[in-house]
Amino acid sequence: MFDLQTPKQPSEDAIIVSNVSKHFRIPHEKKTRLFEHITGALKGTTSTYEEFWAVKDVSLTVKKGETLGIIGENGSGKSTLLKIIAGVLTPDSGSVKVNGKIAPFLELGVGFNPELTAEDNVRLYGAIMGISKKEMEAKFEEIFEFAELPKFRNMKLKNFSSGM
Repeated sequence: MFDLQTPKQPSEDAIIVSNVSKHFRIPHEKKTRLFEHITGALKGTTSTYEEFWAVKDVSLTVKKGETLGIIGENGSGKSTLLKIIAGVLTPDSGSVKVNGKIAPFLELGVGFNPELTAEDNVRLYGAIMGISKKEMEAKFEEIFEFAELPKFRNMKLKNFSSGM
């Protein structure tokens, strides 16, 4: 279902998500008694789980150069959708096509070294992603402008406020 390969022909579409759905089984809080479990097994109704659809029938296209924001209430499926796009989770149905590289920052602070400056952290992350130093430095301005942090690029992350 996933095509995370760079296409042979250039495309204006960077990400194509088509009818993606993902569900999870959530255990019920109520503890069943042994008798209920045995009689349920005989009846074929032993399920102590509830089906929860975190993402249901989502489709979107992101063009190269576009920025997409995903907003919603807690538990509405934002992180699940991002993990599906990044290839961390597999959708139950639908498909995701990514033309290029995805560099997911799915958890706040993961992969960052608080003792390094913002610029050094970007450089380190680029190296981890296999991006050359020259290519990374060519993107510094764009990265820090996008993050709205151009004045703070030489500050250690441990000195950033939590909102940065």
